[in-house]
Amino acid sequence: QVQPVESGGGLVQAGGSLRLSCAVSGGTFSMYSMGWFRQAPGKEREFVCRISSSGGTAIYADSVKGRFTISRDNAKNTVYLQMNSLKLEDTAVYYCAARNFGDYFRPDKWDYWGQGTQVTVSA
Repeated sequence: QVQPVESGGGLVQAGGSLRLSCAVSGGTFSMYSMGWFRQAPGKEREFVCRISSSGGTAIYADSVKGRFTISRDNAKNTVYLQMNSLKLEDTAVYYCAARNFGDYFRPDKWDYWGQGTQVTVSA
């Protein structure tokens, strides 16, 4: 059973930074593409970013490009999301997803999900 577990969420002021982590147990982490999604209250879950299994390729949503960085450590079975210059509109529950097939920006094209971690950006 593949189980991603997120951590690192919290409350931060606008303009600040946070780093999320997602540790994955089970399966073969180094073979999986990994992604981050987020869901704000009353909104659909939206794609944030994706990283290839090797870590060589990353894709970002336009809304976070230049501010967020996804990375991974295959020796630690962990993927990270460094979030800088946070904005109020970044407030959401952030979810880690593992093993993508098909359109990476669609939540239904990912096999495994974490429980989410809350990120709240205050003015």
